Amino acid sequence: MTEAAMTGAPESASTEAAAHAREEAERAEFLRDALAGLSGEPKTIPGKYLWDARGSDLFDRICGTADYYPTRQEMALLPRAAAEAVAAIGPGATVVEFGAGASRKIRVLLDALERPEAYIALDISGAYLEAAVARLAPDYPGVAMTPFCADYTRPVRLPVDLAGRPVLGFYPGTSIGNFAPDEAERFMARARETLGPSLFLIGTDATQDPERLRRAYGGADGLMAAFHGNLLHRLRRDLGAELDPDAFAHTLRIGGDPLRVEAHLAARDPTTIRLGDTRIAFAAGESLRTDLSHKYAPEAFRALAVRAGWTPVATVAEAGGSFCLHLLRTGPARD
Repeated sequence: MTEAAMTGAPESASTEAAAHAREEAERAEFLRDALAGLSGEPKTIPGKYLWDARGSDLFDRICGTADYYPTRQEMALLPRAAAEAVAAIGPGATVVEFGAGASRKIRVLLDALERPEAYIALDISGAYLEAAVARLAPDYPGVAMTPFCADYTRPVRLPVDLAGRPVLGFYPGTSIGNFAPDEAERFMARARETLGPSLFLIGTDATQDPERLRRAYGGADGLMAAFHGNLLHRLRRDLGAELDPDAFAHTLRIGGDPLRVEAHLAARDPTTIRLGDTRIAFAAGESLRTDLSHKYAPEAFRALAVRAGWTPVATVAEAGGSFCLHLLRTGPARD
């Protein structure tokens, strides 16, 4: 046996053991969150658990449908927003993307920036993230790329030291809307701590037309129903839950202030989910909330950002005013 083989085996075993330990920790957390959410009122499971590899792939397909307008509007605005970011940050930027997913929108930023130095992609779906970055990397040989699987809804310590670098955070899409206002403020404050002195480019949606929202989030083609229904398959596959996915139907509720879209899986008839030793009964029509999408008016979001310690630099808005990309910079911390 060669020396390389002899020295490589323990390292490989150590890596596999670490990966296994991480998977077990993630499963234990999923189980805790699922039991807590299913036992609550209303019944809910955090939306982050929608994002396994299949969920990420389904949402990528949703973004290409005719009725899902946010992606088209954002892609139309990104070149203008990127120009604002370029003017503010200068050369050699490190870009940190929250919820990187397929890593497609980042191409607009990397193409616009002057000699970008590094790209750190954060997402909760590790396998999907690594594959996306692997596809991206050959087109940007001068950019150091780091896929980092992490739950960015919690405090995140990056694997790269950002001190002294020009840093641009990027949170595209309408993902900030998945947080209630107080949660969004906490996320923005945590992002400021993660990024340090930096700029932050973030998307928001202020659409107030309920019919347009029903078309976008109802998904007549069935993709949105499959995306949310995938959570039930995850409960069975990852946690060993006993349930019938066909016993639930994807439904929407639109209302509130700020306006929000709620996605639910409603029981068609009385049914039960068994998770370990716990049985959770659903009456006919009772639902499990799987996601939220708050629609923040531009001025309301800017006020939220200020409360979280950010200073607005520029807002690039769609002509109708519904979709916006906000460029922020680190400001003084709150008292």
